[in-house]
Amino acid sequence: MTNTSATADAPLRVLDATIGYDGNTVCQNLDVEIPDQSFTVIVGPNACGKSTLLRALSRLLKPSQGQVLLDGKDIWNLPSKQVARRLGLLPQTSIAPDGITVADLVARGRYPHQGFLRQWIDDDEQAVIGALAATGTAELATRHVDELSGGQRQRVWVAMLLAQQTTLLLLDEPTTFLDVAYQLDLLDLFADLHHRGNTIVAVLHDLNQAARYANHLIAMKDGQIVAQGAPEDIVTVDLVKYVFGLESMVIADPAAGTPMVVPLPRTVRV
Repeated sequence: MTNTSATADAPLRVLDATIGYDGNTVCQNLDVEIPDQSFTVIVGPNACGKSTLLRALSRLLKPSQGQVLLDGKDIWNLPSKQVARRLGLLPQTSIAPDGITVADLVARGRYPHQGFLRQWIDDDEQAVIGALAATGTAELATRHVDELSGGQRQRVWVAMLLAQQTTLLLLDEPTTFLDVAYQLDLLDLFADLHHRGNTIVAVLHDLNQAARYANHLIAMKDGQIVAQGAPEDIVTVDLVKYVFGLESMVIADPAAGTPMVVPLPRTVRV
């Protein structure tokens, strides 16, 4: 496939990186740019390296070769709190301490802003209140996290991320456990944050949701980047077949005008 590289300013870059776990390489010789103030979505089949790339971008997984740059500096050479004030991560699975309330968990998003001479202030309180309101979890504030449904817990973790008030948000399958209405509510929230100037990087399984919300797509297969660019430029019948092994039509989404993939019934596939 032909790659279409980002040309805009890139607060996050991956340069010739090889990434893996326990000596097993998942991604090799990756070169990636995340355009500034973009809504970037990483798509691809299961086990293709999407989450591995996101973990490298978030400084959870150090490349065995190459670099990850945050604002032009090697992310592994920066202090942890400095990174946390710039970059927030919602991982695939998050575990809350036993017995913690929703309000207390969301308040932990303010940790990067605390210090020996900088304790809890009204700005922190307002950040927590705003994050709870934005995610529709204000009414859950006094509940214990371990009492919530999977969908409620996911929204609470998003609230903690928003309370962090970073300009870079990395989201690993953020719609997990949510029904379709909550999925769209959450993606609308991230789209709104993007329009306010935040840079969003998300891993999504739903290609049509990715094409609707993203203005920059990264398509992966077998640990490699096979295409990068605007959804309307790279979401094609050929790309869908190559990346997902799926025969399809690509039409304009009647609601959004973005590319929409319609799988062909097996009885008519070539």
